Amino acid sequence: MGRWAGVAGAAALAAMAAGAASAATMVVTADRMLDVRTGKYVEKPMVIVTDDRITAIGRQGDLKAPTGARAINLPGLTLLPGLIDMHVHLDSTPQYGGYGSLQFTDSFWAVVATKNAEATLEAGFTTVRNVGSDRYNDVAVKEAVEEGLVRGPRIVPSAYAMGATGGHCDSTYLPPSAESVSPGVADGPEENRRMVRKLKKYGAKVIKICATGGVFSNDAVGVQQMTVEEIRAVTDEAHMSEMKVAAHAHGPEGIRAAIAGGVDTIEHASLVDDEGIRMAVKAGTYFGMDIYNSDYTQAEGAKNGVRESELKKDRDIAGAQRDNFCKAVKAGVKQVYSTDAGIYPHGDNARQFAVMVKYCASPLLAIQSATLTAAEALGQSKDVGEIKIGAYGDMIAVSGDPLADVRALESVDFVMKGGEIIRVPPPRSMSGGR
Repeated sequence: MGRWAGVAGAAALAAMAAGAASAATMVVTADRMLDVRTGKYVEKPMVIVTDDRITAIGRQGDLKAPTGARAINLPGLTLLPGLIDMHVHLDSTPQYGGYGSLQFTDSFWAVVATKNAEATLEAGFTTVRNVGSDRYNDVAVKEAVEEGLVRGPRIVPSAYAMGATGGHCDSTYLPPSAESVSPGVADGPEENRRMVRKLKKYGAKVIKICATGGVFSNDAVGVQQMTVEEIRAVTDEAHMSEMKVAAHAHGPEGIRAAIAGGVDTIEHASLVDDEGIRMAVKAGTYFGMDIYNSDYTQAEGAKNGVRESELKKDRDIAGAQRDNFCKAVKAGVKQVYSTDAGIYPHGDNARQFAVMVKYCASPLLAIQSATLTAAEALGQSKDVGEIKIGAYGDMIAVSGDPLADVRALESVDFVMKGGEIIRVPPPRSMSGGR
């Protein structure tokens, strides 16, 4: 049974497996399983899921399946933990770029979010962090998923992204006569503290700030927009409530300010300098660098209505961001899998793995960024990110060897979330019944 027997002991595993028969129990077997902690394959694994949690792990022949359990046999496939995307926008879709989104009523986007949530789950991403939405759409979809009304991943919502007046997270598309101001705007330390409390009150589980300008707004992409004092007020307040803070930051000054201000993850980090990398390593700050989505934006953005000013900003930083990703990886900055889904179509989240490997990441590091490391950055290591006893029954299975060709993760054959089967291979791969 390997190291899992050391966790629970063979007798304990057998007892748990035997007791599982009275609950909803599934026994999942495959050709092999990737242990994402060690990077080693386990041949002929057996994983027992009771209700929504993993209750036993061993090898076929060593671990007995509970009587009456449903058997899920996955010949030829490799098991991995359910994947985690740390930067998505479920209520955004790229097909309505620029001013195209203004043709719809406000509540349209909550419906869009439910469709995108299902596509994300079908792609094998069983947990996502939604860093910025309108009208608390991400909170609403999270609640609908948890109530079983729609299918989607586990959602860690931020609700509105916080930012300065006129900054990247304010409403900058409309003229003064429209009097459009984002509800997430806050200026000065005290306003930022109050905004954290308000977002928490209405369902946010993580806080997102905009420390610099960005690509899809009317500002310079790298200009700092929050002071260290404002950022520190946000992080102090959020951490007091056991909430993490993600900082949108492209430019070097804003990245350094965000790290100095105590944020947990830097999103984008496109123009990070050597000092910012050094600070991140020392502070243990995670980078979530969305190095795939420029491929989509440059190919499809103009057709979707994205303005040329935004396409130019995207072109200007894309190469630098990828080079800096490589520098950060080599320096030992902790990487989390952050794609900015919504800039490209939801469901294509796994396309970033190959780009990460092209720019210095090993296949294992790329996979860990979407499993172990992401779970650690969320503060949810006991629940997600690894196939282990006590964690949620979140698993995927793919053909091929993802350590040899990480593109295998782009075509997921099997998805389970909390013991619920979301996607199955062809019927010949399944057997058994309750």
